[in-house]
Amino acid sequence: MLARASSAAILGLGAVGVDIEVDVSNQGLPSFVVVGLADKAVEEAKERVRSAIGNSGFDFPGHKIIVNLAPADIPKVGTFYDLPIALGILKASGQLKEPLEGLFLGELSLNGDLRRVNGCLSAVLYARQIKEKQVFIPLANSNEVEIIRDLDIFPARNLKELLLHFNKVSLIKPLDLKKVIIAHPEAEVDFSDINGQNQAKRALEIAAAGGHNLFLFGPPGSGKTLLARALPGIMPAMTEEEVLEATKIYSVSGSLDGGLVSQRPFRNPHHSVSRVGLIGGGSFPLPGEVSLAHRGTLFLDELPEFPRHVLEALRQPMEDGFVTIARSRGRFTYPAQFSLIAASNPCPCGFLGDPKKACRCSPAEINRYQKRLSGPLMDRIDLYVEVPAVPVKKLIQKVSGKDSYQIRMGVERARECQRQRFAGSRLSCNAEMGSREVKKYCQMSHQSWQILTEASENLALSARGFYRTIKVAQTIADLSSQKEISQDHLAEALNFRSQRFTHN
Repeated sequence: MLARASSAAILGLGAVGVDIEVDVSNQGLPSFVVVGLADKAVEEAKERVRSAIGNSGFDFPGHKIIVNLAPADIPKVGTFYDLPIALGILKASGQLKEPLEGLFLGELSLNGDLRRVNGCLSAVLYARQIKEKQVFIPLANSNEVEIIRDLDIFPARNLKELLLHFNKVSLIKPLDLKKVIIAHPEAEVDFSDINGQNQAKRALEIAAAGGHNLFLFGPPGSGKTLLARALPGIMPAMTEEEVLEATKIYSVSGSLDGGLVSQRPFRNPHHSVSRVGLIGGGSFPLPGEVSLAHRGTLFLDELPEFPRHVLEALRQPMEDGFVTIARSRGRFTYPAQFSLIAASNPCPCGFLGDPKKACRCSPAEINRYQKRLSGPLMDRIDLYVEVPAVPVKKLIQKVSGKDSYQIRMGVERARECQRQRFAGSRLSCNAEMGSREVKKYCQMSHQSWQILTEASENLALSARGFYRTIKVAQTIADLSSQKEISQDHLAEALNFRSQRFTHN
């Protein structure tokens, strides 16, 4: 007897439909075969399904069983298909009378319990897209999909519970629709805990407001890492669309811990990270750190210590906002719209240019250290800030200035200006503008344009640096609640652009 069940295959962040065809035949010797470009995890599903059916109180048919995963040219990866295969076998063997309507996904344990699967959110969104009426998922995946509207989602604990549902013995209640609850950003450090470093604090405020890239450089112990760890506390709240984007990435990568990703990500990989770990990849490509930082922050501490070939791979996602990974099995695109915050010492010993401690590095060592960062990579940085050592006397003084909450309120207002400016477009913040959008949205007086042109020639700015300066100036204007970029906004943006990593 032949039975069919529907499931999905995850490709990148999207999903495509997969038909599970199960034939249980009395002809031939007893066997269990899975065909349809299945990977090792799907092949191993045979043993999990066999044990799960038996331990759930049902009979595993002692006949020839053929399972076809169609279409056969799409790779089937992971443990998505345990549940539809088991249900197909029970249907084909006559133990399940009702038709298998809906989309099914879930990994089976040997006792029949359903385990969490990666990419559940993408599969449910695909089901909604094709107007599927119901989806059956593991209970452990409920938190990430309970905000999806326009279809019934049934969470099941085990295989037996599903059989009772289909046989109309005990029905499973669909998930109640919930609203997205945006969590307030949290940080290890509050801005009110940081003494001094007012210029660096201002740069972080601008970076958070416009989504800009920031480079902090200074001697050891000056507070570069402390400043970066305070950034999440001033980041604006995510929109519902951004929450779904981030949650899909974490779900597909297997990094989802609990429910939705409702706070802007803050990723801080060690400098030993590989190129695949940072950008993404593998035999079946998964998102890397740049995608896990999507709509949030990627913090790279001790930037020159990262392998140069790893850093050079950052150039394309920093410019385009996405990563495309090509493999023999296809092309996979992951979003990577992040704000890069990088920190570095000025030299190997860290005291080049320090007024109190002498640098012990030779000119050749300094040159080699600073050349680890290429010009094209550094040209993609919007804000450069030197972070000098704070005098001990200042460390014990009471901190003055705004705390993280006050700064975040200003950042939220600036982001609201940008949402209104870019309404109806694909843009969400100033950093995402290209040259065409800069000319369209950024307003400056003729005198301001002249000042910018002269300064660009004096600073030898590239075309990229020219437009990035305007974008920073626009963010500064937004923080001041002004529509037009003034000369003061431009001067501040140029000041951050003119600071250099090297010391003469």
